[in-house]
Order: sequence, then structure tokens, then C-alpha cells
Amino acid sequence: MSPVLRRFSRFLPALALVLSAAAQAAPPRLEFEDVAEAERAVLLPLLQHYLSLETPRDAVERDALARRLRQQGSALLATEGYFDTHLSLGGALDALVVTVRPGARTRVESVTLEFRGALSPEREAALREGWALPVGQAFRQTDWDRAKEQLLLGLMEKDFPAASITESEALIEADTQRARLRLSARSGAPYRFGALEIQGLERYPASLVQRYNASVLPGRPYTTADLLALQSTLENTPYFTVVEVTPDLEAATREADGSRIAPIRVRLREEAPHRVGLGAGISSNTGLRLEGRLETADLFHHALQFSSGLRLEQRKQSFYADLFLPPPQGADPANPPLYALGFLTENSDIQDLRLKTLSLALTRRQNWRGADLTLALGYLAEWQRPKAQAETLTRALTLNSVWNWAGNFGAGRHTTQLQIGGAMRPISTRNFIRLYGREQIALPLSARNTLNLRLEGGINLADARKGIPQNFLFRAGGSNSVRGYAYQSLGVDEGKAILGGRYLLAASVEWIHWLPDSPWGVALFVDSGNAGDDKETFRLKTGYGIGARWNSPAGPLGIDLARGDQWRLHFAFSLPF
Repeated sequence: MSPVLRRFSRFLPALALVLSAAAQAAPPRLEFEDVAEAERAVLLPLLQHYLSLETPRDAVERDALARRLRQQGSALLATEGYFDTHLSLGGALDALVVTVRPGARTRVESVTLEFRGALSPEREAALREGWALPVGQAFRQTDWDRAKEQLLLGLMEKDFPAASITESEALIEADTQRARLRLSARSGAPYRFGALEIQGLERYPASLVQRYNASVLPGRPYTTADLLALQSTLENTPYFTVVEVTPDLEAATREADGSRIAPIRVRLREEAPHRVGLGAGISSNTGLRLEGRLETADLFHHALQFSSGLRLEQRKQSFYADLFLPPPQGADPANPPLYALGFLTENSDIQDLRLKTLSLALTRRQNWRGADLTLALGYLAEWQRPKAQAETLTRALTLNSVWNWAGNFGAGRHTTQLQIGGAMRPISTRNFIRLYGREQIALPLSARNTLNLRLEGGINLADARKGIPQNFLFRAGGSNSVRGYAYQSLGVDEGKAILGGRYLLAASVEWIHWLPDSPWGVALFVDSGNAGDDKETFRLKTGYGIGARWNSPAGPLGIDLARGDQWRLHFAFSLPF
């Protein structure tokens, strides 16, 4: 070894010891004096996140760290209203302690709000009452900024989009922990809506936008809520992918009364008008399935929405076509009624009952007092042929209503459906009134356990079931009904076929245990129910079993093995492409 390397090697143990001590030295520890636990819970994460708490290697670095901590700590705690803060650094180099004494928190002593412009006394009083940083509240910089922003938005959201804050000042007295706030705001001239200036249309005419505009009308006083209502309404149509509705204040014209008329700029990007969808699936109820869908938002180049589809299943085949009508002029933009004309034809062969149906319907759908309410006037013709029997024709001109509710209660969730409908002669082959209800509840028992409950029932108020289309009668059995029995195998025996009855009652209890750190779960369930035509001999059928659940990205999927009249497998899977 050379003399140079030999001399250097003498220092290696000491160098290793120094490096080891530096590596093992803990960063400075934070301690608070005269601080309540609630304040400590707020201040500790703030200081830990933003303070540079590196470990100094010598006294020079320690002094530099002490100065830096005093500067940083004072600035950080000032944002929380502590303007008389003291930070000190003590302890040995390898066990430093930062002692934090925030002092008393500064609170708002006075608030002075000045308004200039055409504000009404009622509007000014509302802004003062809604001020977000009142006297007595602790002063925080973020709260001060948020209060100013909230007041400005309150001015701009109605009549005064050009409002501004002309002056704002927060005078802080650190020695007395008091803050005096002063703010001046100018409303500017009141504005009204001008004409719409629509940009980005290529396929559709400007009248399409006017069709959906029930809020931004020329001459109407300016409100942000009306602009957002028009924007939201247009976004919810199938015509546009991007919508931006803004006032053009620079192009506003002045009226004789001093107000301004601002044109409203509507920037749009059109959605592709035609969409085609294909899919395949399989279920234990109706077997293999292939389907195709065609949707267009520009039928006959008149911006009419049209949707149609063909579904081919082993036991059922159907074709539908729906034409959606534009909303009526003047409809509530937040809750417009949706009208549609629909056509459906369907063939099925289930439980030795062959059905051919043809139906036409005019529907109206709208949210009503928290429920999704659908009213339908429809005509249905049905040709039914039980096995080894003659074909018969039934008809019904019906008026139906369907209510759907969904919501949370506590940690649980429920979905509710009620149906009321009926038909009358002479167009219908029999008079009847049909009532149906279904309630589903999901209750989380714990982080990995869920209880699902279902109850459904129906009754058809008629003298007899003869002459009533099967669509308005009841059958049970299969997935999402009484598992352990074949699909629609519970009903009225007529020869070798199973037909619908006038009564339905079914219930289900299901417990799901989700596996740890997994989208899979195990289910145990009991179903009970039946459909029939004689309430005197009505008897419930019971099925029970076990199933697997998969919380997939497309929603929950499951497969069940159930025992009813025999062991049966129930499942349903679909794949769009």
C-alpha cells in the first residue's frame, strides 16, 4: 500500500463513525407549550408538512436551522391566526427539540363592509348577513380569502356580473390578538340577457338550442343560475359533447335606464349523431342472447332522437323502436317532461306457452316530488297459444303509471317501485285494474357483510283472468324471483302450460360476506313466493341456496345454486362489443 493510501486509511474508522452517527440522528422533534389538544391537532400536521426539519451536523448549521425555523414557523402559524409565535431550538445535535409557543389566536374584532352601486337595501342586507368571517371568529388567511370570494360571487350571481372588490384590508394587532377587517365592493350596472350568439354548430340548426332554452331569454335579468341551467340542459342532450355558456360583457350595450344588455355566447361541440351497439350474453332464464342497437340523435335530419334494437334469445325474441319528442317550449329546464312514442313486438315460448305481442305506447316521464314518474297510454294485442290448445287473441287499451324511488337511509339504500294501471271495454277484451309493488333494501351490517331484502306483490282486480293479456298477469320463478324454480314456472297450470295469475307475492333474504381485499363474496339466500289465480289455495314456494358474487367494474355479478323443486343454477352475464 502506498504511503498516501496508508495515511488515508487511518481516517476511515472515524469517517465511518461520523457518517453512521449522521445517518442515525433523528430529525428535530416538535413540542408545544400552552396549547390545547384541539389546536395541537391542527398545528402539528401543518408544521410537520411545511417545516424543513433536517438534522444539523454542527453548531453553525444548528444556528442557521434555528433562524430558519423561527421565520418559517412564524409565517406558517400566522396563516392560522397566530401572530405572536415563538419557536426555539434546544437539545443536543442528535436529539434536537423545537419548542413551539403559538401565543393567543387572533380573532376578528370588527368588520366594515362598504357597497357602491345600484344594490337594493334588501340585497345589501343579505350580503352583510351572509358574510363568512364575522366578529368573534378566529382569523385565518384562508377564511379571509374565502369570505371575500364568497361575497363577490354573491354580488355577481344576480344582476351584477361585472361587480368587483375595489379595496380590502385586514389590520392585525399582534400584541392584542385583534383583527379589523375592511372591504369595499362595487356592483357596477345591472345587466340583462341579450340574444344568444351560438358558435360551433355544423349539423344542427340554431333553433335546436332555442328549443331547449327556457331560462336565458332576452330582456330577462342576469343570473348565473339561469346560465348554468341552460348549460346543464344542453349537456344532458345527446347532441353536444362540450357546452360553454358565458356572457360577453365587453360587447354589452347601455340602455337609457343605465342597465346593460349583454349577448350570451354559447360555444358548442357536436356529438356524433349515430351510434351502433352489439352485445351477447347468456342467462339461466332465457338462454343465449345476441342483440344489436341503433341510436340516432338526428332522425330525418330534424334533430329527432330515435332508438331501436333487436334482441334474439333462445326463449324470447323482440324488436323495439322509440321516437323521443322534443321538450315543450317553456318547460322547466331543470326538470323537463320527456315524451316518447314506442313500438314493441315480441315472441316467446316459456313454460309451454307461446306468446306473440304487439304494442304501441305514448309515454311521459318526469321527476315528481323526488320520484321518477312515468305515465303511459298504450295499446297491446297478444296472441297466446298454450301447448296443445287453440290460439286466442286478447287486447288491452291501458293507462298506466309507474313510480320509482331510490335513496339512502342511514348506511342503507333502498329502491322502490309502484305500478297502477288498468283497461276498459270495448277496445279491451276485459276490464281490469292492476296493482304492483316492489321494495329492495341493502343494509351493510359491517365492512364485509351485507344484508339484502326484497318484497314484491301484485294483484289484478278483475272477475277472471280470461281475456287479460299475460303482460298484465303474474308468473314467478327464476333469477331475481324465486330461485330454485325454473323461470316463470310458478303460476296457473293450464294443460301442460303455465299461465299468469291474478295474484303475486314473493320475498327474499340474502346475506353476502365479502372476502378480505377481494372483489369476491359468498352469498346465502332464502326466497319464497308464488303466483296464482285463486287466493283461497294460494301457497308460497320456498327456495334456498348459496351463491358467488363479483363486484365487477360493470356492477355486481352473481351465480347461484338453489334448491326448490330441484337443484338449479341461476346466472346472467352479458358482454357488449
